[in-house]
Amino acid sequence: PSVPVTCPLSVPECPRVPPELKKSLYAIFSQFGQILDILVSRSLRMRGQAFVIFKEMSSATNALRSMQGFPFYDKPMRIQYAKTDSDIIAKMKGTFVERERDREPPFSPQLSENPPNHILFLTNLPEETNELMLSMLFNQFPGFKEVRLVPGRHDIAFVEFDTEVQAGAAREALQGFKITQSNAMKISFAKK
Repeated sequence: PSVPVTCPLSVPECPRVPPELKKSLYAIFSQFGQILDILVSRSLRMRGQAFVIFKEMSSATNALRSMQGFPFYDKPMRIQYAKTDSDIIAKMKGTFVERERDREPPFSPQLSENPPNHILFLTNLPEETNELMLSMLFNQFPGFKEVRLVPGRHDIAFVEFDTEVQAGAAREALQGFKITQSNAMKISFAKK
């Protein structure tokens, strides 16, 4: 099986992160293969950097070769492989190690998170959500089984995976994903 890789893109001297940057990167890079995620850095130290995470190594390699120096927001892109795996890739490979700054405090009573489950519960979905739309979004993750919509409720759905770990990786990657401009999807583990 192929190993997914991260292909970070440096968009030099980009004075601010334009809101449509992710969409623009997706439009440019999706021709090279399946994209698992696009991360745009908002920190001052890494401003102007984005990470395009391809499912296949060959996709990242083709993108790197074809798009090196491509004019993007009036600047030539400088593309290189990421030095470390992104969290989503590390979780898929089983090498994920939580970083100190990402750790939650040991006890936070306001967080009422259900224990891990192989079924995800989606909320805050827009009215136009349909089964095909959600299937296309989630079938890029290993272990995806099916999407179940709730009759009479357009705003919620269930997504089933083979294992809790696979469901967790999809939840992590797509948490807050905006299906429309105003609807950031909320994903939790379904109650057992």
